[in-house]
Amino acid sequence: MASALLLLAACSNAAQAATYTMFRDPNCGCCLEWADYFEKAADAEVDSVDMAEMAKIKTERGVPQQLWSCHTMEIEGYIIEGHVPADAIERLLRERPEDITGLAVPGMPVGSPGMEFENRIQPFDVIAFGPSGQSVFASYP
Repeated sequence: MASALLLLAACSNAAQAATYTMFRDPNCGCCLEWADYFEKAADAEVDSVDMAEMAKIKTERGVPQQLWSCHTMEIEGYIIEGHVPADAIERLLRERPEDITGLAVPGMPVGSPGMEFENRIQPFDVIAFGPSGQSVFASYP
């Protein structure tokens, strides 16, 4: 019985210690701000990989060019493009829709996670993308 409890505890800790890979241009600082936000909000670790050729990463992962932002993250089989709020990512991982490749916040809207500036907030949408096209997944604020 004790060994079963230890195994269960080890599995639980492994799930909480998941590491997500974020590809970013080494000259972009807001990516690190977003990663810090996400680590705290999702109790996760983001492995930041500096890449000079971000267009290649985005294209290989199927991110439509009109949705490109500054960084691209792989998370549990999905692609997260740009400054997507943690609650939208958590919803994606909870619901696990089969027709969605990932979520994107195109550009770098002021007030999105990692793009905070004074108290300014620019409304933005989180766009779901995949084989069936694109749709608004969530709107902020």
